[in-house]
Amino acid sequence: MPQAISPEFSSSVKLEYVKLGYQYLVNHILTFLLIPLMAGILIEVLRLGPGEILKLRNSLHFDPVKILCSSFLIIFAATVYFMSNPRSIYLVDYACYKPPVTCRVPFATFMEHANIILRSNPKSVDFQMRILERSGLGEETCLPPAIHYIPPRPTIAAAREEAQKIIFSAMDSLLNKTGLKAKDIATPSLSAMVINNYKLRSNIKSFNLSGMGCSAGLISIELARDLLQVHPNSNAVVISTEILTPNCYQGKERAMLVPNCLFRMGGAAILLTNRRWERRRAKYRLLHVVRTHKGADDKAYRCVMEEEDPEGNVGVKLSKDLMAIAGEALKSNITTIAPLVLPTSEQLLFLITLIGRKILNLNGKPYIPNFKQAFEHFCIHAGGRAVIDELQKKLQLSAEHVEASRMTLHRFGNTSSSSLWYELGYIEAKGRMKKGDRIWQIAFGSGFKCNSAVWKCNRNIKAPTDGPGPWLDCIHRYPVQIPEAVQL
Repeated sequence: MPQAISPEFSSSVKLEYVKLGYQYLVNHILTFLLIPLMAGILIEVLRLGPGEILKLRNSLHFDPVKILCSSFLIIFAATVYFMSNPRSIYLVDYACYKPPVTCRVPFATFMEHANIILRSNPKSVDFQMRILERSGLGEETCLPPAIHYIPPRPTIAAAREEAQKIIFSAMDSLLNKTGLKAKDIATPSLSAMVINNYKLRSNIKSFNLSGMGCSAGLISIELARDLLQVHPNSNAVVISTEILTPNCYQGKERAMLVPNCLFRMGGAAILLTNRRWERRRAKYRLLHVVRTHKGADDKAYRCVMEEEDPEGNVGVKLSKDLMAIAGEALKSNITTIAPLVLPTSEQLLFLITLIGRKILNLNGKPYIPNFKQAFEHFCIHAGGRAVIDELQKKLQLSAEHVEASRMTLHRFGNTSSSSLWYELGYIEAKGRMKKGDRIWQIAFGSGFKCNSAVWKCNRNIKAPTDGPGPWLDCIHRYPVQIPEAVQL
């Protein structure tokens, strides 16, 4: 005998239909207004008949001079509009660095090193173990060779070797995928090391963005976009990575040991262009970049800070207020990006609740826009499990929406500014990226910064079956179930 449908379920279904109806009505309000207007005009034309229409046309007098002037004004206005319109920026392709298996750091190896290096401070070892157990990282994340030594050897030569390995590997992969010649890069990447290795031409414009934290990748995208607006028919290569060798903390301060547990090797190279003929093969079109900086607030400024501990060991200190500050930065970023991306129905609801709270002093929680109506895919910076959990909660996202972020954290760890591109690669490797899909990349960085980039997929993207992609040999195993804590 079939079970009776509960009143709560019935009411929730009705409410869902009401929401869908409201969204459809508001988002297509112009269509609903124009249809009766066009129908009225058509009925009036049919009522006049052919004779009346011909008589009306003959009664009109056309002055050739006025027609010529009007045509000139229309052409002039159209020219000014198209000339002042920003150039479209396309992402042709990108490549992510895949560390060799010799750099792999399983939990057992990490804890063995911690026990040896910090054998005089077992409490610090236990603290790192608890962080690692709940980190969301897997057994295949990698660290650079210099950190595999006991004790680590963070020399300048080792740091340079790590940088060359990551940057050149990602760059070589990008050049192979796109068929781009090094001489064709007009406004590229990081620094003289790249220019020297690829013998780039002397009039190249290179910019080295450092000290910008995990959000540096999207800051670089904005810089490249601005440069491409003033340099027609040009390419730009952005290389995004964080060199870990010189940043390995060897002290015992707990707040400075956390980055050791989370940060891992990674890097990405991205090819941008403003060449219109590249549009057909380009994967994405850049729609918006929104940056929020909370550095004026002392707590935000100091929540991620590189400093010395009492014993003189240099490391990055993370504040306990980090997640609260990240939430405030996200809120500010959302306030700016929401009007650019949300449909009219969501903007109207947000405006009504804002007026109610600010002007009418009505009590109640602020309305959180439904960003799932604006985007099909979300790439949230894989800074740690807590970061992903917090954004999933704040934005009311499903498990599938944050799957790319969680799986990237599990497979590669926190690769800093390049993590967004591993996440995008995950979505592509799963075959989920379709033409017209919109992607929201969200990154956080020291300072404190929250940056967003919005992309629109330019064509259907098939899941790669060959090549050096970072997910190619393991995508069949994902998604995996990540427990709340791993017993070490």
